[in-house]
Amino acid sequence: MKVAIGSDHHGIVFKQQAADFLKSLGAEIVDVGAHLATEPCDYPDSAKQVGQLVAAGVVDRGLLICGSGVGMAITANKFPGVRAAVCDSVDLAKLTRQHNGLNVLCLSGNQWKQQDLLPVVRAFWETEFEGGRHQRRIDKITEIETEVCSSRPCRE
Repeated sequence: MKVAIGSDHHGIVFKQQAADFLKSLGAEIVDVGAHLATEPCDYPDSAKQVGQLVAAGVVDRGLLICGSGVGMAITANKFPGVRAAVCDSVDLAKLTRQHNGLNVLCLSGNQWKQQDLLPVVRAFWETEFEGGRHQRRIDKITEIETEVCSSRPCRE
């Protein structure tokens, strides 16, 4: 499974730790940056790249880290087919994978200890989407995306 991973300057250290951890679980990593913690960078840049890769099916999932995780989620969710959310617990990561088909996990690089986030990353990696009644709801989200994109130009 391929995972695109990106961060702003707040998440660079954890991004590398998470990439190494995911590799140990068998993931192929596509690192879109940022790469230098000493240089500020804007979270929308990494989130856009990860969102595009997930939306195009080039990667199976994405992982984004910024100061709060929220800016990354907002940006990534602009792309059709991307379901990004900030998760701060194993239970939430599992639930959003099972019920919402979460395909982009967003994390805070500032709010939590890095060692506390690796179990969340593991839950995101190992938990499968349940389908069934949940697929019906994902289909409704897709319909909304289609309606919105057909009523105005969508940017990618």
